[in-house]
Amino acid sequence: MRHGDKVNNLGRKSSHRKAMISNMACSLIRHKRINTTVAKAKALRVFVEPLLTKSKKDSTHSRRIVFSYLQDKEVVTELFRDVAPKIAERNGGYTRILKTGYRLGDNAEMCMIELVDYNELYSNDSAKKTTRRSRRGGVKKSADSVDASAQVEDVEETPTSEDVIEDAVVVDENEETSNEETSEDSETATDEEKKD
Repeated sequence: MRHGDKVNNLGRKSSHRKAMISNMACSLIRHKRINTTVAKAKALRVFVEPLLTKSKKDSTHSRRIVFSYLQDKEVVTELFRDVAPKIAERNGGYTRILKTGYRLGDNAEMCMIELVDYNELYSNDSAKKTTRRSRRGGVKKSADSVDASAQVEDVEETPTSEDVIEDAVVVDENEETSNEETSEDSETATDEEKKD
């Protein structure tokens, strides 16, 4: 029985489980996102988040502690050099688990675990505000720049959608008046024919 056992053993002996989680953590730090099962991702999150917190303080002691878990010099260097400055402002929650469906062979629930600060789709920094430009108005120009631009180029204004709509309304009114005139002409013509 597993009463009070808070560790998900993932169907492996402890040495196999520790090696697998360590390798997955190295892959996550190296590639910034990996695809795995939900159970492994949850176990990995518990393993890797304290290491990411330790990486914020770049000291020899922190590097040795992290290396004792990961056993990979290149990954430790990348963690302290590249990842740590990006997560420096974050107080926790460095990883995100996104469920992706079920695996075809055994129907295991699959997911993608990623470092939060490396996904450009969700971050607000990459979403820059674009200014909306219209054909009318804009920024007021100084007198010198207005004179210079008038000398450089005299281009007719293109009609805006409002101008086109106003022209269409005028055309419709003209058609209605012409229709009324033609109906009056036809009535007078029929009256004259009746008199003859």
